Amino acid sequence: MMHRIERTFAGRPLIIETGRMAKQAAGSCLVQFGDTMVLAAVTVGDKESTLPFFPLTVEYKEKTYAAGKIPGGFIKREGRPRDEEILSCRIIDRSIRPLFPEGFKNEVQVFIYVISADQENKADVLALVATSFALNVSRIPFAGPIAGVRVGRVSGEDGTPHWVLNPTIQAIEVSDLDLVVAGSQDSIMMVEGGAIEIQEEEVVEALGIAQRGIKELIAMQEELLAKGRADKMAWKKAAMPQDIVDLVNAEAKDQILAAINQKDKHTRIQAVEAVKEATKTKLKAQLAVEQHGFIGAVLGDIEYESLRAQVLDTGLRVDGRKPNEVRAISIDMGLLPRAHGSVLFTRGQTQALVAATLGTANDVQRLDSIDEKNETTKSFMLHYNFPPFCTGEVRPMRGTSRREIGHGNLAERALQAVLPPFTEFPYTIRIVSDVLESNGSSSMASVCGGSLSCFDAGIPLKAAVAGVAMGLIKEGKKYAILTDILGTEDHLGDMDFKVAGTKDGITSIQMDIKIHGLDLKIMTEALHQAKEGRLHILGEMDKALPAARPEMSPYAPRIITVQINPEKIGELIGPKGKNIRGIQEESGAEITVDDTGLVTIAAVGQDSMERAKQMVQAITVEPEVGAIYEGPVKSTTAFGAFVEIMPGSEGLVHISELQHGRTEKTEDVVKKGDRVRVKVIERDERGRLRLSMKALIPKPGSDGAAVEPAYADAAGGAPSGAPSGAPAGESTGGSEERPRREGGDRGGRSGGRGGRGGRGR
Repeated sequence: MMHRIERTFAGRPLIIETGRMAKQAAGSCLVQFGDTMVLAAVTVGDKESTLPFFPLTVEYKEKTYAAGKIPGGFIKREGRPRDEEILSCRIIDRSIRPLFPEGFKNEVQVFIYVISADQENKADVLALVATSFALNVSRIPFAGPIAGVRVGRVSGEDGTPHWVLNPTIQAIEVSDLDLVVAGSQDSIMMVEGGAIEIQEEEVVEALGIAQRGIKELIAMQEELLAKGRADKMAWKKAAMPQDIVDLVNAEAKDQILAAINQKDKHTRIQAVEAVKEATKTKLKAQLAVEQHGFIGAVLGDIEYESLRAQVLDTGLRVDGRKPNEVRAISIDMGLLPRAHGSVLFTRGQTQALVAATLGTANDVQRLDSIDEKNETTKSFMLHYNFPPFCTGEVRPMRGTSRREIGHGNLAERALQAVLPPFTEFPYTIRIVSDVLESNGSSSMASVCGGSLSCFDAGIPLKAAVAGVAMGLIKEGKKYAILTDILGTEDHLGDMDFKVAGTKDGITSIQMDIKIHGLDLKIMTEALHQAKEGRLHILGEMDKALPAARPEMSPYAPRIITVQINPEKIGELIGPKGKNIRGIQEESGAEITVDDTGLVTIAAVGQDSMERAKQMVQAITVEPEVGAIYEGPVKSTTAFGAFVEIMPGSEGLVHISELQHGRTEKTEDVVKKGDRVRVKVIERDERGRLRLSMKALIPKPGSDGAAVEPAYADAAGGAPSGAPSGAPAGESTGGSEERPRREGGDRGGRSGGRGGRGGRGR
């Protein structure tokens, strides 16, 4: 039976519906907001999985028909998920995973389809609502409902900023905050977002706004769930025999407590594993075969409880640090001689080799999304790689993982807010972070390394950016917040809270938890402790390189722009691109031109750039009245001669302007093919040029004073066809080598949340 509820939420109609679509799934839900529609369907396996973890799979797929589009490329169907779809998957997975009961091992699959996209309302937060309802209406045990909202902040007509719940895609463009929050009735489950240097107090305020919206959405779900839901499936957590628990504790508890107190990661792991193996070997001889499986589970519980108890009881962590202490940092700048910018950033046993590369407009990434009408571009990318050797492991390599995409996006978002606008720094920027060692916080090491590699490459960031990962150990009302967590503290702790930003504010934030939610009090404390850690790290980075280098690498391309008359674009390109290809082949530069006549020239080496610039100007420069040119006679007529003064530009030398005195026949003075010097004496209303040769010849009977100098040929340093006296390399149409200026927000949007800025920055 179909049930449906409709309410106004954030000023727009919101519909939650169940019972019409996907009725054979364990639970399904359709959510509509505006004209954006999301369908969620969940299923569950009847048998308990043998895997040592809860097998939850989330798939989020944006159907291109949702926006009235056909997929691009040769294969006209949806293929592997795009990065944006994977990021939405991770948001949903991280929000719901802690709410399944401990010990539940039946496989659960969650499928979300975006089936209508109005290119105004984002679908990811709607997917959270649809998933929550589908799980709650099904027979799957789930401690919900939960909901997700997006919070933005935009300035009104009077310039006063105000909070916006579930802002439109267009409002996100001008928002200084884009925060996705998932939560239950009284606590926060997941946070993901970016900002332009927002303060910690403002983040807390945004979370409060989100909490109110979440409560409203949960109330809608509960009202609809009251109309009918499935009985929850029967399942039973495997009981742990108390006698075995006592036996393993007596044998191994003290030994594990001693083993975990090793400062080195691998020494600690080896010591703990040695105790576990010795205990298993000894106790298996004392227990029945069917009881052997309990030994490993009890040993895992002992390790979990020992680490947590030590932090809460002694205030010291397994590596000897205090809760708010950051590990030792070392920084090696400019390590790679041919990379445009590079750094080796090491914090404790976490190390990232980060390199920045500068490219041209041709290197932008092209994106197609159901949220955009047309293809967009992105000129800033950060790619994060996490090879198995960084943790000393052997595992299969199956391409870029969802985790790598998520961590790369987190670090990319952290740097997004401080990039120079594309109009001021017209480069495509790619940062690659290769994690070489990992013991917690590798994504935040990538943020620090990304900031420093940009400085090393001469990219004028508005400010340096650093990141720190915060952890939490919570037992009842007792808790400890940990700064710069280790991998062990992440694995055995209750929270992974990553905060990145400048000295003036937060630019990126991400929170995952393993418990059933956090209150705002603990989150507020964590944010302020994270700020202390971030400022400490920024101080260490400042010692290594406090600002962008004044000069870029000699191997990086130099980019200048030349403005030409848009009517000259066709002449510059030439038939089938002949002219522009010829310039590129001869000069070695890369040239692009847009519809406004802005020509961008990129080249490695000043000579290549200057040659390309001269050749562009030779074709596109506008003839000036009063200027002197030299060129060939293209044709002669009874009334004068036509002279080409620059490629594509001809003018008439009337027969009366060939020489002083009367001329009976044009061919008496010039013939086709002759090279002559002429002066532009007039441009009529139709743009036609009148030229004169006699203006450059002394009148008969004069004192023979020197006339205006002849125009130098190409060997003399100026291109043929340019006005006399114009220095080589200058455009009469206006040439500008882009200066490096600090800061500047990105205006406009191109390429998803590629950013607040031109070309997707």
